[in-house]
Amino acid sequence: MVNPVHLTAPEDDPDRTQVIPRLGGPSRFGRRADEPDLSTPSGPAQESDPPQPADRPSRHRQKPRKQPLWREVLILFSVAIVLTILIQAFIGRVYSIPSGSMEQTLHGCPGCTGDRVLVDKLVYRFSGPASGDVVVFKGPNPWTENDVLPQRSDNVVIRGVQGLGALVGLAPPDERDFVKRVIAVGGQTVECCDADNKVLVDGKPLDEPYIYWEDGRPATQASFPKVTVPAGTLWVMGDNRNDSCDSRCQGGGKDVNGGLDGVVPVDNVIGKARVIVLPPSRWRGIGDHDPQERAAAIGAPSWQQGLPAGIGLLGALPVLWLGRRIRRWRPGSLQ
Repeated sequence: MVNPVHLTAPEDDPDRTQVIPRLGGPSRFGRRADEPDLSTPSGPAQESDPPQPADRPSRHRQKPRKQPLWREVLILFSVAIVLTILIQAFIGRVYSIPSGSMEQTLHGCPGCTGDRVLVDKLVYRFSGPASGDVVVFKGPNPWTENDVLPQRSDNVVIRGVQGLGALVGLAPPDERDFVKRVIAVGGQTVECCDADNKVLVDGKPLDEPYIYWEDGRPATQASFPKVTVPAGTLWVMGDNRNDSCDSRCQGGGKDVNGGLDGVVPVDNVIGKARVIVLPPSRWRGIGDHDPQERAAAIGAPSWQQGLPAGIGLLGALPVLWLGRRIRRWRPGSLQ
C-alpha cells in the first residue's frame, strides 16, 4: 500500500513539504525492499534476445539435395563389385565343381549344376596343406599343357559378364583349377595297394571313409608302385577313386627322367575348400578327415591301444589311497 509521510509544517505554510508517497514498508536494513539499489550504476535496461532453439534451421541454410536413385544404385553396385574383388583375391573365393572326381563329397557332372564351394585363401598363409585337406590348386604344366581353356565371347560386354561370373563361381574360370584331396606331403612314400585294397602312406594303410564307389564298377583301386613325394609338393587323389585322373595319371605319371609329373607344387595351392554354398539343398561343411592319423591308431597292436587306459587306472589307485589317508589325518578326527 501507499504510506504518506507528513511533516510538522502548518497547514497554511506555503513552503510546507508535500506529501511524498513511498512504496512498501520500511526495510530492516535501512532501505525499503522495493527501492532501487543506488550503490550500483544505473543505466538503461539491456534486454537480450531470447535464445533460439538449437535444432531450428537457419533461414539461409539450404536442405541437401537428394541424390537420384540411379546414382545411388550405381554407387552401391560399384562398391559391391570392388569389395567382391578384394575379398575373393585375398580372403576367399567361390569355385564351381565341373566334374564328378570328388563325388560324393563334392557334386559335379558335365552339363549339370555342380556344387559351388567357398575356398579359404588365408589358412595356408600360416600353415601348409595337411593330409586329408580338400584343396583347390592351379594345375601344374603337366596337368594342363594339352587342355583347351574355355572360350570367351568376342563381345566386350558379354566377356566382362563372363569374367564377373567366373569371379563369383557362376561361370567356368579362365584358368584350369582343380580340386582334390591331399593324400601325402613332401618326404612321405605312397603306394597302392595292400591286401585290403587300401592306399599305403609310409607303409601304413589309410583310413578313407570318404571314398566313393560308382555303381556298376568294381570297388577296387588301380595299383601303382611306391613313390617318394618330393619336398615342396603334394600327392593328391579324388574321392571318386575310379573316376579321377589325379597324381596317379596326370602328366603320364612318372616321366622318363625319373621325376614325378603328377605331384602338385605347394605354391600352386590356392586354398582349402571349406563350405558348399550352392545349391541350398547341399549346404554343409567339407570334411577334412585325416586318413593318416586314424590309420596310425588302427595299425597299432591291441595291447598298445589299451595302454593309455591301463596307465590311467594304475595312476588313479595311489591317488585314491592318498586321499583317504589325508581324510583320516584331519585334526580333531576320531578313529
